[in-house]
Amino acid sequence: MMMRSKLLFYLCLFALPAMAQTYVLDTVRDKYPFVNWKANSIKMAENSPAFKKLFHKLDTIAKGGEEDLHIFHIGGSHIQADIYSNRLRSYLQTMSPTSKGQRGFIYPYSIAKTNNPGNYRVKFDGEWKGHRCSVRKDSVAWGLSGVTAVFKDTISNVKLKVNGNNYHEKMYDFNKIRIFYDNWSTDYEISFKQDSIISEIKEDKKAHFIEYTLNTTVDEIEFCIRKVENVENAEFLMMGIELMNENKGIEYTSIGVNGGSFSYYDRCEYFEDQLMLYTPDLFIVSIGTNDAYHPDFNPASYKAYYTDLIKLVQKANPDCAVLLTVPNDSYYKKKFPNPRTRVAEKIIYEVAKEQKMAVWDFYEIMGGFNSSQSWYTHKLMPRDRIHFTVKGYRIKADLLLEALVHSWENELQLEPNSILTQIINE
Repeated sequence: MMMRSKLLFYLCLFALPAMAQTYVLDTVRDKYPFVNWKANSIKMAENSPAFKKLFHKLDTIAKGGEEDLHIFHIGGSHIQADIYSNRLRSYLQTMSPTSKGQRGFIYPYSIAKTNNPGNYRVKFDGEWKGHRCSVRKDSVAWGLSGVTAVFKDTISNVKLKVNGNNYHEKMYDFNKIRIFYDNWSTDYEISFKQDSIISEIKEDKKAHFIEYTLNTTVDEIEFCIRKVENVENAEFLMMGIELMNENKGIEYTSIGVNGGSFSYYDRCEYFEDQLMLYTPDLFIVSIGTNDAYHPDFNPASYKAYYTDLIKLVQKANPDCAVLLTVPNDSYYKKKFPNPRTRVAEKIIYEVAKEQKMAVWDFYEIMGGFNSSQSWYTHKLMPRDRIHFTVKGYRIKADLLLEALVHSWENELQLEPNSILTQIINE
């Protein structure tokens, strides 16, 4: 998004307490009358067979049953920061003894010189240069993450600690790791500090990853990227990492790029090949703030991109529930309320009806046009009135949790707030 990454870095750094997650809505409703609390619902989910299936799977897990359920959440800087998406992840993965799945796909943003989520840590050496699909002057091979870090030096050591400043101590571990990179080249090789823990190696030339199975379970790992071909213009392209284990339960993958929009994600050559590795059960689309930011916003192109993404998700899983989220109200250049978000809102409803998907209208929930000024006045948004403060992101996450769970309770004709109470009290 249109904002200095430094602010987002500090948001990430201080966003998450080490061991606590308190549901905030019960204490803030009376403080913020400008929020349209009554509008907080998942609309049209009752007309979608995919959502019916999703809610039944969620209910099985909530009751202690074993299911694999994979959630994807794609967007711009709100999702790259992984503040409110990680809050949702933590709620869902702790709602029962069987709900914690693997950490799954992540990106080591630090090596790309952009803000890394606080819930996992990356240390590295050597000279890397980051390229985001949302930077027009950048031109490189991108995959699912929309970010690629390029290494042209001799050697780099990368250490990944999967549990960082998180809500739960040692929540994740893994015994398998995939590294997505330009494996069409032989310029570099990957080795591990503890080579003895590698029991099997597989490679996928289409989705461009190498997969290492470990003979033990770990929560951190260190690997080395070393130049082996002394050729001109040798380079290593880091496109992503996946941390895996055999756990059933909920896996929540967040895909975010600062400044990300549909047209920018469309530049990612290997996005589809890598998405096809998975079978998402719920795909949350939070793309739109950047699309509608500029006065040259093209509603027809926006609708076409949105429809194409849904079809791509359905190619990965025809039964996937897709939740279209309306972008938040925002300001243009910190000076003018942005009227184009209302146009995006209308398009999103059109797409949802045509594709039989559901909508979470956060624009309406915020209070509609120019409501970001009230959020800013009450310290829920910073001065740019595009992003949110830590408290603002917590409210946003809790709103989406409440809406999703209420829709789930209604579909299964459960007692109101029975599941929500279970989740927030775990």
